[in-house]
Amino acid sequence: MTVLEETTGEPTGEPTDARGRVAELHEIRAQAVAGPSEKATEAQHAKGKLTARERIELLLDPGSFQEVEQLRRHRATGFGLEAKKPYSDGVITGWGTVEGRTVFVYAHDFRIFGGALGEAHATKIHKIMDMAIAAGAPLVSLNDGAGARIQEGVSALAGYGGIFQRNTKASGVIPQISVMLGPCAGGAAYSPALTDFVFMVRETSQMFITGPDVVKAVTGEEITQNGLGGADVHAETSGVCHFAYDDEETCIAEVRYLLTLLPQNNRENPPRVDSSDPLDRRGDVLLDLVPADGNRPYDMAKVIEEIVDDGEYLEVHERWARNIICALARLGGQVVGIIANQPQVLAGVLDIEASEKAARFVQMCDAFNIPIVTFLDVPGFLPGVDQEHGGIIRHGAKLLYAYCNATVPRISLILRKAYGGAYIVMDSQSIGADLTYAWPTNEIAVMGAEGAANVIFRRQIAEAEDPEAMRQKMVKEYKAELMHPYYAAERGLVDDVIDPAETREVLIRSLAMLHTKHADLPSRKHGNPPQ
Repeated sequence: MTVLEETTGEPTGEPTDARGRVAELHEIRAQAVAGPSEKATEAQHAKGKLTARERIELLLDPGSFQEVEQLRRHRATGFGLEAKKPYSDGVITGWGTVEGRTVFVYAHDFRIFGGALGEAHATKIHKIMDMAIAAGAPLVSLNDGAGARIQEGVSALAGYGGIFQRNTKASGVIPQISVMLGPCAGGAAYSPALTDFVFMVRETSQMFITGPDVVKAVTGEEITQNGLGGADVHAETSGVCHFAYDDEETCIAEVRYLLTLLPQNNRENPPRVDSSDPLDRRGDVLLDLVPADGNRPYDMAKVIEEIVDDGEYLEVHERWARNIICALARLGGQVVGIIANQPQVLAGVLDIEASEKAARFVQMCDAFNIPIVTFLDVPGFLPGVDQEHGGIIRHGAKLLYAYCNATVPRISLILRKAYGGAYIVMDSQSIGADLTYAWPTNEIAVMGAEGAANVIFRRQIAEAEDPEAMRQKMVKEYKAELMHPYYAAERGLVDDVIDPAETREVLIRSLAMLHTKHADLPSRKHGNPPQ
């Protein structure tokens, strides 16, 4: 047997036979798995963080992890690096399974060089990303690193460039999930931004381009790391983070759940399961959940819960742009993406952030063969100088472009209000929805009756002896002529007006019919969507 030198990990003597070589291998592997020291592990736990290997064990099915390049070490010299060459070089890479399906993973080991990226470290990540793309399987990154390894200079920066290039190459080809479990500063933050989903853990994970010290030096503003780029900031304000949780265990469990809703790649469909929820289950409670009065708010989340299988759904960007809901759920065992206005927040209007949020979600669903179901109750776009100057035209066009460009099955359901351009943008029949349904409470129009009457009958109202009585009369007349529930159906703008209690059954039957839908886009390198 060979003894390893404690500081360098080098063998102190040559084994003389195959058994000795195997024993040496096991010792080296044991050292690589154990990490730099027990003290470093204790320091990681003291921060409320798990080690990289503990995280991988939570993510993957037990015993399924196959590590790649466990014994890789850097070759850099200078600044004391030549005296410290730990195995793995601060990142663990490999593959395993989640619910029996292959998933690739890399995890920064903060105990080694603070998880900082050097040339060898980056090369390992490049390799596992290339393997994931070639194999057509999801890639999960468990991020806990201090950025570029300064001692290696521009070689480290070039390593990030290789990661970004592969993130872009994999975009829309395999699901990419970034899990932020520690700091992520500077250019390193751009890799998560290029992926499909970003998870964060409160208090222990932060993302920012320039840290608090730089902000203070340049602007004079004082702010903490969490105040600048913590999980709640990115989940509620910036929209960088899709999911935020209180602890790593819950966070990683939700990553596993998300993976069960996604296909392996863009050539496959999401996994279908047998549903114990009856396909023809009536939803009579929907008649009470949604008030007929268009001015009364209600919680769209309860509507979704009533319709989908077992009331279960995973909301994406739950705390950002809350006036629109984006969620993954199952209908009849089939995964669907749901986009729905939320009348409880800003009356469910579309604004800049809601348009961006829904557009990206539509694009993700289309890339990964997830049918899209849209629930409409939208009074229009949010008016205001800030919205216009902020580019609501440009941002609203992103959602319009995303829907028009989507080739997956698309079904829209108008629950109540559907006014103006927002109605058109929210996957109306005119922009390519495969099927459009409406409830008897629908109001499809250019604008609300009150506003329309004020414009159309301005002169009659002004000249009347009782202007208010005349205005109410004209409002009633406009509703009777142009806003009754069957106006759009009579003109073929919706395919059917349905009983709300039958919504679940109608949607499931429609999705079954559209399961084999095939649609081609014009031949082109790519479109030029509004930015």
